[in-house]
Amino acid sequence: MAGTQQENGAFGRALVIDDHPLFCDALGLTLRNFVGIAQIDTADRLQSALDRLGAGEAWDVILLDLHLPDVSGLDGLVRLRRVAGAAPIVVVSSMADRQVVAAAVRAGARGFVPKHSEREVFLTAFRVIAAGGLYLPDGMDLPDAPGRGTEEAIDRLAQLTPQQATILHKICCGAMNKQIAYDLSIAETTVKAHVTSIMRKLGVQTRTQAVLLAKEASFGNMLPEPPAGR
Repeated sequence: MAGTQQENGAFGRALVIDDHPLFCDALGLTLRNFVGIAQIDTADRLQSALDRLGAGEAWDVILLDLHLPDVSGLDGLVRLRRVAGAAPIVVVSSMADRQVVAAAVRAGARGFVPKHSEREVFLTAFRVIAAGGLYLPDGMDLPDAPGRGTEEAIDRLAQLTPQQATILHKICCGAMNKQIAYDLSIAETTVKAHVTSIMRKLGVQTRTQAVLLAKEASFGNMLPEPPAGR
């Protein structure tokens, strides 16, 4: 059943995507008792959230950490935005420098709340977002727009299917096709076909160029350096 906003404009149902149980518990208490969100669901992996959305579940608002066990950087936000429907996505992250905030907004986030903000900040953020606004950290105007290269990188990454995005992330971690095939339980020829499609969509010729483009979208501090010699 799709989530519905309450008559006073508050959100009735939220999904928190974060792999730290204690933080999820604390955030759930804040959202329920202070913000007024009646139902709080959690997922500790991006794929778990994507599977539930694909099965027809819906939420009024989704809170996303940028660094999860199965995804890192803006890739998770891009993938989530494509299947979240009308639900606004609020990034809740310890990485809150101006470039990351700007990139998250560019990728479709409706709000950005530093992870250890006081509960009053969450209340303000959700009031702004419920009213249709964009919430940024206190004292931070919308930063200068990301450079054209970053915008183009995000747009290209958004074209990838979830499977392709997963494969690209593994490439960024240095995995070769054989290891990727083993990890995903698919044929190596399938991986090769996906890699070819990834490069075509990203407009690159080599794996290293694909990693560098992914780093451009994620501002370098969320992905490892590209493997040497590839």
